[in-house]
Amino acid sequence: MSRSVKCRHVHCNPNAVYFKPRAVPLSALQELVLAFDELEALRLADFEGLYHEEAAASMHISRQTFGNIIKSARRKVADALLNGKAIRIEGGVCSATAGTMLICGDCAHTWESAGQGTGTAVCPSCAGSNVASLVDTGRGQH
Repeated sequence: MSRSVKCRHVHCNPNAVYFKPRAVPLSALQELVLAFDELEALRLADFEGLYHEEAAASMHISRQTFGNIIKSARRKVADALLNGKAIRIEGGVCSATAGTMLICGDCAHTWESAGQGTGTAVCPSCAGSNVASLVDTGRGQH
């Protein structure tokens, strides 16, 4: 019997949840899904420069699990960059911090989370599952 997947704590709020090569129609692209926990691993290790042990503690997972997540994330990003694929950020077994603003990618409805994971959150407006976190650190302010 395999172990259940442990919920990962995610603190990043991406400005965008979709990336694609410029001037290539979406219908002509292959798409990769980068989970929110994979994005968080990239943020902690590559953007913040944390050691795997520190990053794993921040996500409330083991160092080995963090290593597996970051390896998967880096492979997906490299594949997209080298082979001209689109990247959609969604899903994963993760929990957003209570009070995080969420947005529905289907109907653009926004609401404040009660600590539910973005990967399992459902839009209260349209019942869609294409949910992402909003950046709440100065977006739109000058």
